[in-house]
This record gives sequence, structure tokens and C-alpha cells, in this order.
Amino acid sequence: MHYSSITALARDISARKVSPVEVTQHMLNRIEALEPQLNAYVTVTAERALEQAATAEAEIAAGKYRGPLHGVPLSYKDILYTDFAKTTAGTRIHKDFRPGYTATVIQRLEAAGAVTLGKVKTTEQAYANHHPDVTAPSNPWNAGHWAGSSSSGSGVSVAAGLAFASLGSDTGGSIRFPAAANGVTGLKPTWGRTSRHGAFELAASLDHIGPFARSAEDAGLVLQAMAGADINDPTALTAPVPDYGAEAGQSIAGLRIGIDRAYISEGIDPANVAAIEEAARVLQSLGAVLVDVTVEDWKAAAKAWLPICAPETATAHEATFPSRRDDYGETLAALIDMGDGYSSREVARAHQTRLGFTAKLNALFRQVDLLLIPATIWRVPDLANWADYAEGDNSEFIRFTGPFDMSGSPTVTMPGGFDRNGLPVAVQLVAPKLCEGRLVRAGSAFQKATDWHLRQPPLAS
Repeated sequence: MHYSSITALARDISARKVSPVEVTQHMLNRIEALEPQLNAYVTVTAERALEQAATAEAEIAAGKYRGPLHGVPLSYKDILYTDFAKTTAGTRIHKDFRPGYTATVIQRLEAAGAVTLGKVKTTEQAYANHHPDVTAPSNPWNAGHWAGSSSSGSGVSVAAGLAFASLGSDTGGSIRFPAAANGVTGLKPTWGRTSRHGAFELAASLDHIGPFARSAEDAGLVLQAMAGADINDPTALTAPVPDYGAEAGQSIAGLRIGIDRAYISEGIDPANVAAIEEAARVLQSLGAVLVDVTVEDWKAAAKAWLPICAPETATAHEATFPSRRDDYGETLAALIDMGDGYSSREVARAHQTRLGFTAKLNALFRQVDLLLIPATIWRVPDLANWADYAEGDNSEFIRFTGPFDMSGSPTVTMPGGFDRNGLPVAVQLVAPKLCEGRLVRAGSAFQKATDWHLRQPPLAS
């Protein structure tokens, strides 16, 4: 049951073949059994979840079915405000913070009938490392390897069958890295497609909120319920929200998919390159047309990410840094110090680089419908080597993620194989802005032709 897709579970719930209360209790029991080894959750809202499940069950019995999320248990990254539970943001400073309202995206999912299992862990304020006070989630495929930053709990909770979907955020790769490391699907929407009202900021102009799920189709269903304009967030886009679920199962014949052979291969782990080549073969066999392209200025965009992210992070922490510096972990404190050190000219140049890269990417999308790229440059790092990635110039580390936060482009990250150590390897599709439906269509087609997303980690329970 816990590894069911949302689409399959929704069919059974709507037909009253399975009870939302039964499903929710099963998930709570599983969380209780596996949390000691996985450490994915900050807070489990068991009483609320069972109340919501009972309400869903009664509504469905009365013929008041709200849609495919009705009675489906989800988890939420602990940067998203909840007035019914603490929102710690993975910090010491906010360890007891109880917001006075709930984030728009959670409100909308609960309005769609979703059941809230609880809040899952994040690295400190959604940056690279967990605060020293926090026990990091464990990768369910291999506890000796990284579970991703920063939406670590979101990726682990979906991969381990502790939630049917989860919400995370992505500023430089924080949906895509945990999706890749945990072997699940992560959908980063267009910047502004989902409201950021009630979310702790890392860097406001780069922050995206999106879903983790078992499939592109499931991720599309979650996105549809939470996307759209929000009077409380003036940056939320007013464009109509299409039926993403209807895209699943549609043909991709004739879809033009661009591949930059140098970008995807130079300095990249061979397992990742092999996964991209195999994904290209699968997509072509389904009727897609492969087009050789050049992604211009990605390196400049990756390097310009830090001079934008760091000053915006410093701005977000003005109230508590440096006045409470001792409560910060070293990595986040260093980022804020870095942000305070950039000159206005350096930030201006980074912004101009961002605009230039975005313009060239927009031009590229007049030639192709999607880009196929890796999600990461590496196989899933072992924990002993993770510190090497988290320090210094990270432009190479974020080469497949940061540029598309800079441009605000939507992406979907999916399992594309496994390496020789049995750890997941991911592939990523990038689309023009507001073309999330295209990502759901292509991702669904890929996942109907492969079974990587159906594999399950070797857990005892």
C-alpha cells in the first residue's frame, strides 16, 4: 500500500475499496517503525491526520469526492508555515516557532482533501548542510550516502514509503538533488507558478516550491492542486492552471528534445552520461525527435548564482544575523558573510548574467520543446566526501540545477537507472516557462516505458 501511486490509490479511495483512515493509520504505523533509522520527520501530526482522514471518508461516503488527493497522506518540508505545528526551518533559532497561519500551498492541498502526516526535515534554512543540532535523514538506499540538500526529508519520506508525495523547495537544486539521491520524481515548477506565502526564504528571487512524488503523473496532480495566483504573494503568476493530470498518457511523437553533448558529458560521472543516453534512446523510441543543441552561458549562470543567492540570504536573515550568530551552523553563517561581502557592482554583474542566460535559453526553446540533461554531475556522494561538495565554489556542483533556478525554468527529475553500488541515477528534463504540462507528458511517457521509478529501497519494513 505505502508504495502505491497517487493515481492508483485515488481510484481505490474514490471507489471505496480502501478507507482513508486505514491508509492513514498504515502510514503512521510505518513512520513509527522506520523513523528510528531514517529520521525523515521533524513532527508527525498523527491526531490531525486521522481526523482529516475520517472527514475524507465521511465526505466520500456522502458523494462529496474532492478529487485525486482526497484522503491521500502527504508530508511537507519544514520551511512551510503551519499554524497547527512548529515550523523550525532546520534551525536552532526557530526550533520553537509556531506560525500564526499556514502556507498557501499547504492550505490548497488540504482543501483538495489531502491528509497531513507531518513536517519533514530540511537542511538549515534550506541551504547546504543540516544544523549541528539536527540528525540528518538517512538515504533509504544506503545510509552511508547523502540524502540530498536541502529537501532531504521530503525525498526520504517519499522514497521510503512514509508519504505518497511531499513538498520541497529549490533555490539551487534542492528538489532535484534529493529526488536524484533518493530515486524519486521531483517537479520544480516555473518560478512564481506556486505561491511562496508562508515559506521561509533562502533567496527570494530563486526560491521555487514544488512536489516530490513516485511519478511525473503524481507530481502533476499535486502541482495542479497547489498552483496559481495568490493575493498574499504578488510574485505568484496569474496564468491559468491547466489540467496537468490530463497530460499523462499523451503521445510525445514529434516532441523535439534538445541534447548538448558537451554539456551533459564533460567532467560528468559516466553512470550519469549513460543514463542520459539511455533516456534519449527511450524517448526517441516513443516518437520524440532528438536535436543537437548548445546551452550557451550555463557556466557563467552557475557562477553568477552565488552573488545573487548569498546577498538575498543575508537580507532574509537581517533580524537574527549577526546578532545571534552563535545559533547558526558554520555553512549558513559563511554564506551570509559572503553575501555581506559582495559589492553592488558584483551583484549587478550577476543579475545581468542572469538576464543574458535567460534570454539565450528562451531563444533555444524556439528550436526545441525540452532539454534532456543530468540532474547531478556525480553518483550519490558518500557522507565521508559530502563536505568537499558543500564548501567553496559550487558552480560545477550546480551546473545542472542553478542555471535553471536563475532562469526560473520548470524541470522534472526522474530515476533513470542505478549505479554499480545500487544507488539511483537521475535524468532531468527542462521546459520553457509555464510548460509543466509538457514535463508531465514527457515524464509520464518515459516512466510508462521504464520501471526505474517503481524500484523500492531495501528497507526492513
